[in-house]
Amino acid sequence: MRAALLIATKDLRQRARDRSALVLGFVAPLAIAALMSVAFSGTTHFHARLAVVDNDHSPLGSALVGVLRSPDLAAVASVRQLAEADARSAVTSGAQEAALILPAGFSAAATGPGPVPPIEVIANPDHLISGRLAEAVAQGFVAQLNADRLSVQAAVGAGATAPAAELARRASALQLPETVVDRPSGQHELDAISYFAPAMGMFFLFFAIGFGARGFWTERREGTLDRLAVAPVRPSTILAGKALSIVVYGLASMTVMWLVTSLFFGARWGNPVAVALLIVDVVLAVVALAALVITWARTERQVDSLSSVAVFGLTIIGGNFFFISAAPTVMRRLALVTPNGWALRGFIDLATTSGGPRVVVAPLLAILTFTVVVGALAAAQARRLVVG
Repeated sequence: MRAALLIATKDLRQRARDRSALVLGFVAPLAIAALMSVAFSGTTHFHARLAVVDNDHSPLGSALVGVLRSPDLAAVASVRQLAEADARSAVTSGAQEAALILPAGFSAAATGPGPVPPIEVIANPDHLISGRLAEAVAQGFVAQLNADRLSVQAAVGAGATAPAAELARRASALQLPETVVDRPSGQHELDAISYFAPAMGMFFLFFAIGFGARGFWTERREGTLDRLAVAPVRPSTILAGKALSIVVYGLASMTVMWLVTSLFFGARWGNPVAVALLIVDVVLAVVALAALVITWARTERQVDSLSSVAVFGLTIIGGNFFFISAAPTVMRRLALVTPNGWALRGFIDLATTSGGPRVVVAPLLAILTFTVVVGALAAAQARRLVVG
């Protein structure tokens, strides 16, 4: 144990004198997280620009405009009433993201025996979510209108004596008994800094894989490991010392990221105990990856190649550079084969809820499984560290 501590202390001293290690571990994560949070700050606050065209010039057209300008939609959409040609041009240019076009004769059809004609929806291809919102409003409006007509017809068929206009007025005051409402899955909205703070912290933490592996090969080139080989120091002790230095460095880097972004950038990390458990779990996964690179590489050039593949491959697949929830299904599934992908899932759950360690049980177990498997592969070749 004493030998492992001495090796770890020596590695940490070397790293403290290495400016690149300090920049990558403490300065760069904070700077990049702040920049990315600014760049993506608008992606979590959706607001659509919609146009509405009333070619029918009827009370139903006014009712549709009223629905779009209702308090329920004011927080997510702003609405302009335009002529049809202007609306189509605005959607094409991107000035308006989508438009709803009420056809001429809509009111006459609604009061007749036939079906209500659909409301045309056009959307800019760069704003598909706004188009879906406009489509949902149009479908809901027509569904409510059909429900009102059915209510009036049912009342008349049952022998109601009130005038049809009065029955229609009463029916229009009713609402469909079931509606689909989008609500956030957590108690808090996920803002950009709360996502990119842990994401960038883990991205730069992964560079410790290269630091640890290159340090080993430097010592091997300079003969340090040969001197240890003739001393009563087992290869596993050398690996333990290297691992301990990465643990201390990684914990310090992630803890500084956690504290600084929470205090000065308003990042919401969640329950401190759960956050600490996730950080420790991720750091251990990085240790296992560094050990695997050390034992698999045959040259210093291979160390650089394997480290780069590990860092950029895992962070790109894991979703460190983009909101993983907005990625295609295949990307979200691939993220769950990476330790950082599971960690991000845990950090998101903590940031959007008030849950404790129970919330991150699944991510913790998944990351631990990854660490054990990778660590076992590295341990199987640990003896080659000195004598291979």
